[in-house]
Amino acid sequence: MAVARTLVIGAGIVGTAAAWDLLRRGHDVTVADVDLGRAADVGDRLGVESAGIDVTDDPVLRSRVAGFDAVVSAVPYRHGVSVASAAIDAGAHYVDFGGNPAVVARQLALDPDARAANVLATPDCGLAPGLANVMAEHLITTSPGPVRSAQMRVGALPKEPLGVLGYQLAFSVAGLINEYAEPCEILEGGRYATVDPLTRFEDVTWEGRGPLEAFSTAGGTSTMCRDHEGTVERLEYKTLRYPGHGRIFAAFRELGLFDEHGDPSPRSVLVRALDRSLPRSDDDLVLARVWAETDTERRILEFEDSHDGTFSALARTTAFPATALIDLVVRGEIEHRGVRPMHAAIEGSALYDELATVGITVTER
Repeated sequence: MAVARTLVIGAGIVGTAAAWDLLRRGHDVTVADVDLGRAADVGDRLGVESAGIDVTDDPVLRSRVAGFDAVVSAVPYRHGVSVASAAIDAGAHYVDFGGNPAVVARQLALDPDARAANVLATPDCGLAPGLANVMAEHLITTSPGPVRSAQMRVGALPKEPLGVLGYQLAFSVAGLINEYAEPCEILEGGRYATVDPLTRFEDVTWEGRGPLEAFSTAGGTSTMCRDHEGTVERLEYKTLRYPGHGRIFAAFRELGLFDEHGDPSPRSVLVRALDRSLPRSDDDLVLARVWAETDTERRILEFEDSHDGTFSALARTTAFPATALIDLVVRGEIEHRGVRPMHAAIEGSALYDELATVGITVTER
């Protein structure tokens, strides 16, 4: 098989990790970014080609993706439709890290185009949404009877609580606030519903990690609530944090600090303050626990991951599920075509095997 030509758009921490893993897997990688200097720095470090791409310039975007076999988009979710459309029109397989249900719904509308182009386009292809949903889908589809409850709990954390928020900046503040501001999709009594973010708090124990809290946040269920409406009684995603974090942000939300109206808007002021004040460190921790319950059993899948000396745990667990999937697609081991979120594009056991090669081990108990 010819070497796959793969374009990674976005030279931040996740895009860099994606490029590294694709190179390890034998792809001919090009790293692109709106900041050509940043792309060149990553390209020089990894020994791959680099390019400048402004994804808001559609003609330039489309000319740049032409000739590639696959595109990995590590740019903000608001560009997901335009980048996915450009990749599909170029006949390239596509993955991104998703996280916004409205954007993913618009990407799903590109399904006829992707089928006509004989490509697979996979939004929501990171940690959560992404890997966590594959884990939940695996439990649902392999359960011996009807699933009463499927639950996901995932968190990217500092190894020890930092400051009053118990948190460090793991990804963009704007992305964090999006998760804390939008409605959260759930299944309750087998029916689709939404609940407010930063609600439905619960205490969580995790051996060796001290007490944690979990609460509702947006985007983590991907399309699973629509997919399993009427067949799964309860389905829900919650974010893990150190105790106290969620209620502080719930107070911010109640006080109107997530409001996007006004000049400057309260949200923009909050984003700037958090971006300036939150500590930053690559020495992080990702915890994920997913379980499914039937009338007769409760099965649990979980993993934890830490900085490996090169990439943060969040970069690893976000990038490597996507690069594993895109590699399997270009190798011909995944035959799906069209637009599918990650849990509908790859079987759990196949993804776990791929992730084990980079030290991410999903265990069942």
